[in-house]
Amino acid sequence: MASTVFIQSPFPPKSLNKSTNTHFVRSFKLPVSISLKPRTAFQKRFSVRAGLIEPDGGKLVDLHVPEPERELKKREAASLPWVKLTRIDLQWVHVLSEGWASPLTGFMRESEFLQTLHFNSLRLDDGSFVNMSVPIVLAIDDSQKERIVESNKVTLVDSDDNPVAILTNIEIYQHPKEERIARTWGTTAPGLPYVEETITNAGNWLIGGDLEVIEPIKYHDGLDRFRLSPVELRQEFERRKADAVFAFQLRNPVHNGHALLMTDTRRRLLQMGYKNPILLLHPLGGYTKADDVPLSWRMKQHEKVLEDGVLDPETTVVSIFPSPMHYAGPTEVQWHAKARINAGANFYIVGRDPAGMGHPIEKRDLYDADHGKKVLSMAPGLERLNILPFRVAAYDQTQGKMAFFDPTRAQDFLFISGTKMRSLAKNKENPPDGFMCPGGWKVLVEYYDSLTPSENGRVHEVVPA
Repeated sequence: MASTVFIQSPFPPKSLNKSTNTHFVRSFKLPVSISLKPRTAFQKRFSVRAGLIEPDGGKLVDLHVPEPERELKKREAASLPWVKLTRIDLQWVHVLSEGWASPLTGFMRESEFLQTLHFNSLRLDDGSFVNMSVPIVLAIDDSQKERIVESNKVTLVDSDDNPVAILTNIEIYQHPKEERIARTWGTTAPGLPYVEETITNAGNWLIGGDLEVIEPIKYHDGLDRFRLSPVELRQEFERRKADAVFAFQLRNPVHNGHALLMTDTRRRLLQMGYKNPILLLHPLGGYTKADDVPLSWRMKQHEKVLEDGVLDPETTVVSIFPSPMHYAGPTEVQWHAKARINAGANFYIVGRDPAGMGHPIEKRDLYDADHGKKVLSMAPGLERLNILPFRVAAYDQTQGKMAFFDPTRAQDFLFISGTKMRSLAKNKENPPDGFMCPGGWKVLVEYYDSLTPSENGRVHEVVPA
C-alpha cells in the first residue's frame, strides 16, 4: 500500500495580507527557459519553461477578511440588509474567495456578466483579456431587492442565517434568464440539470459587487482537508519542485484508461525535457447532477487508485475543485481550464466531450464530442495554457488491459461505456481484468449497493463514504 495518498494542507486557512480586505498573493514565476531540440510532433508544439504559470491578471485574488478584522466584520454584517445563499451560491462564494476566478473580486456586475455571456472573456484595465466563459452571478427576487432599498452593501447568509460575506459597492440589474441559458448551453430545451437547479425558479434580478468573505468556507464533511486553494496548491507544487503541472479534471471514478492518459502525459513531458512534471488530479466537488457518483464516494475510489499504485502518489496531487458543474460542454470547459491556470497548471488534459451530457430531450449527445478540445485551442485568454488532447483509450482484449485504440485492429478493442460500467457495478459483476483496480471497483460496487431498494421498496439514503 502506498504511503501518503491524499495531500492534507499543512497551511492553515489565514489571510495572506493583513493590510486590506481585498488583497493579492504574489505570483509564482521563475523566468528560466530551457531550449530543446524538438524530437516529436508533440514537442514541436510547446516550449519548455521552468516554474509555475502566472495567475490570470498577474495576481491571485484572495477575498477573505484578515483574521484580526473578522469580529468587526461580523458586527457590521449584522447591521446590513441580507440575502440568503443557496447551497450552490455558497459554492460560488468559495470559488471566488480563493481566487479560482481571478481577477474577479466578487459576483459579476452587469458589464462583466455581458462580457462573459457574449465574448467568453473579460477585458482588464490594461486592455488585455482573460478567459471567463460562465457567468458567476447571484440572483435575488423582488422582495430581496426591496429589502436592500438604497444600501450600498448587503450581507450574504447561509441556510442557518450565519453571515458568510459582505457584498460591497453593489449593482442590481435584470436577470435575462432565457438569454443566459441560450448563450451558455446553446439550447433552452427543458431538462438541463444546472438550469433547473439554479436558474428556472431563481429571482428576476442579479446583484453584483465586491466580496469580503468573513471566514474560509468549510463543509465539515470529512473532506475539507482535500480542498486545497490555489495558494495552497502552488505551495505544494513548489514544495515538490514541480517544473510543470498538468491538470486532469473528472467527475467520475478513475478507471485504468484515465490512468493511462495521465501516465502517458507525464512520459511525454519528460521526453520534452521537463524534470519533474506533477499531476493535479482535480475532481469536481461542487454541484453535480443526481445520477453522478457523489463526491465522498469518488474521493474514496480515487484513494484506492493511488493505494493500488495505478497512479504514483509521489508525482500526483489529489485535490477537490469546489466549482459547481454546468454540463455546458465547450463553453464550460473553458472555465475548467482557466481555473487551473490560477491553481498553477500550465498543461490541461482534455478528452472526448468535456463537460458534456446527453441531450435532455433527444437521444443524442448535446455537444459535438470534438468541439471542446477545438474550442480550448482557440479560446481567448487561454493562449498561455498548453492544451493536451488525449488519444482514445479502450480495453485491449489481446493484452487484457486498457490501451490506446489502434484502428488497424479495431476488432481487438472493447469500449466500456459509463452506462455499461454502472450496470456492471449495480449488478455486482466484475469488469474485464485490467479495466479498473480491484480496490477502486469495490468502492464503486459498494456505492451502487447503497442505492439498492430495501425490502419495503424504499431506496436507502446514500451514506457518505
